[in-house]
Amino acid sequence: MQPRTQYAKSGDVHIAYQVFGEGAVDLVFVPGFVSHIENYWDEPNFARWLRRLGNFSRVIMFDKRGTGLSDQVSELPGMDQRMDDVRAVMDAVGIERAAIFGISEGGSLATLFAASHPERSQALIIYGGFAQFSDWMTQEALESLFQYIDKSWGSGEGWLKFAPTKEGDLAFQQWWGKFERLGASPGAVTTLMRMNSQIDITEILPSVNVPTLVIHRKDDLLVRVEAGRLLAERIPGAKYVELSGADHLPFVGENSDRILDEMEHFLTGETSTPSVERVLATVVFTDIVGSTARAEALGDQAWGDLLDLHDKAVRKELERFRGNEVKWTGDGFLAAFDGPARAIQCALAIVSTVRALGIEVRAGIHTGEVDFVKNDIRGIAVHIASRVADLANAGDVVVSRTVKDLVAGSGIAFQDYGTHELKGVPDRWMLFRASG
Repeated sequence: MQPRTQYAKSGDVHIAYQVFGEGAVDLVFVPGFVSHIENYWDEPNFARWLRRLGNFSRVIMFDKRGTGLSDQVSELPGMDQRMDDVRAVMDAVGIERAAIFGISEGGSLATLFAASHPERSQALIIYGGFAQFSDWMTQEALESLFQYIDKSWGSGEGWLKFAPTKEGDLAFQQWWGKFERLGASPGAVTTLMRMNSQIDITEILPSVNVPTLVIHRKDDLLVRVEAGRLLAERIPGAKYVELSGADHLPFVGENSDRILDEMEHFLTGETSTPSVERVLATVVFTDIVGSTARAEALGDQAWGDLLDLHDKAVRKELERFRGNEVKWTGDGFLAAFDGPARAIQCALAIVSTVRALGIEVRAGIHTGEVDFVKNDIRGIAVHIASRVADLANAGDVVVSRTVKDLVAGSGIAFQDYGTHELKGVPDRWMLFRASG
């Protein structure tokens, strides 16, 4: 579940923020050019990345004025005002000093804050950042962006510049389009980018007097790697980590966990090893039947809106039946339960609830040992549940023989679904269709 959104007062402007995590180090997360702190949690990779960040720090995350859930503003917000917003959020949470973590354009603000307020800055971490706006975007690229904002903002069509490894991922593109729409209106984005085009903090870099970590991907498509190298060269004593990859977003790409490893080691002096907990659990996979064809028929925006209603409905049922959402798959969910009867009842409720939205889903369920690793689950039971779901038809909740045997006397009815081979799983498996 995502953390509660609260508001801090910065002058006459309300700044939306969230606090999450149980780590010993307070960390203020300064976002890029637009943000929406609630929408972050709807993207499964981002949500997992944030939860891992919260394992070793207490994170204070906010939307800058004029973006996301914070107040919209009629005038260009200068860097001084934006630093006031950082202070206002820290004051609202009751934090005197914190590590300041800035991503992309947020790295420039984080750097200026750390240089101006070392008494409130325990450390500085910059990912994908720059000192001069031209290191992010040439004038030609800026004009191209303005055209995109004017004609296509909210479509998500620009996502490949931020996350090229997500090419072909329709669900991610839909999320990115929603992120654009929620992050700021076209007019607000244009105004913000005109302000951002004036950024040049090169001269203040030698004045940063707090421990600093700079992380940059070598082939970043949006901010060239030389920008990260310059930051590290000019900031006294800065540690520089250059990673492979072209993604600008830190939560995607093969080394997204490595970014967190570097941050954790820098802040705490150690890197945690994944804690593995092996338990018996009932694993449930759900997915929308015919989602690709439905998306093509409806169009991106209408499908995205319908998918949002589906996701909210599923999460409501998971909460009602005490299910643990493990992963959002774009058109379905992976969840774990500590009781097989509740897992079946939840799946049946999901099928019924989303059918009222005009959506047909199917579900597969199996009970077995799983390894809980951080915010994921692993093990053969997960694979079995996935394969069972693949065999289900629209509206079906199909379970393994193991599950059926465990809920004897629960009042749940079953019909024989045949004996099947499950791809990649030994033996043949007796399956059953559950009904209320």
